[in-house]
Amino acid sequence: MAKQDRAIRTRQSILEAAAVVFDERGYDAATITEILTRAEVTKGALYFHFASKEELALAVIDAQMMTDLPAAEPGRASKMQELVDMGMIFAHRLLVDPLLRGSVRLTLEHGSTNLNRSGPFHGWTELHTRVLAEGKERGEVLPHVVPADTAELIVGAYAGINTMSQAINNRSDLERRATILYEHVMPSVAVPSVLARLDLAPGRGARALAEAERQRLRSAAEAEGALEAAPAGVG
Repeated sequence: MAKQDRAIRTRQSILEAAAVVFDERGYDAATITEILTRAEVTKGALYFHFASKEELALAVIDAQMMTDLPAAEPGRASKMQELVDMGMIFAHRLLVDPLLRGSVRLTLEHGSTNLNRSGPFHGWTELHTRVLAEGKERGEVLPHVVPADTAELIVGAYAGINTMSQAINNRSDLERRATILYEHVMPSVAVPSVLARLDLAPGRGARALAEAERQRLRSAAEAEGALEAAPAGVG
């Protein structure tokens, strides 16, 4: 078990180091030597987990969809708030999460390599489609909205403002740009009663993450309490 834990930590260290290098250099200019130096691991350790620079880059790209997104707090947030929060949290995480930044750089850059960069676009579109469909079932979404079409529009538009914000000021204003995007899009998506309750105030991404962490801790405590209260098994 200790060996397995160490291997998991080593793989994560390599991923995070590679993400930093890819974010700074881009795929073509990044070198395995620089990644090894940043990760402080041997070449053998890196190639034990990743067969090539391309495989490592694909793992960094895939990491964009591996982090669990906060679920809506039961009985409080709407599915449309959950939809907005995905973008607001993403903007906040890009400022504090090097692995996500490296993943986004690889996804959006147009290099000479034939890396398959479509995974995050498909993943985010599927996730947005599901949340919109659930919102429509709850009566939160206007009748004319087609979830799959609207999901593609939002994901594509967000990729555009992300690229623009990065080019202009290293994403320091991405949250503001995301807010403007939702202020323009959501009136055509959400019913008025839901629209009026959406939280798009500055700092929403950080607040949503904090709310999710409180909910996670509550759920963990409840699960632990249920296990302690359960009767002991009969031997």
